[in-house]
Amino acid sequence: MYVCVCNAVTTRQISASIAEGADSFRALRDQLGVGTCCGKCSQDVRSQLRQECASDGCCRKRQPS
Repeated sequence: MYVCVCNAVTTRQISASIAEGADSFRALRDQLGVGTCCGKCSQDVRSQLRQECASDGCCRKRQPS
């Protein structure tokens, strides 16, 4: 499913980036371009990041950016 329509980024692409080490919204933004146009996807991207990190503990604890 498309999360970021502006940059045609899907949930699978976000999952792959997280699996490869993206551990913050900033990292996903830099790698995939999410949240750089209209910003409507930002909340969904952050939510997916939290869910995936909570489920497998892949991400370190960070301060909100």
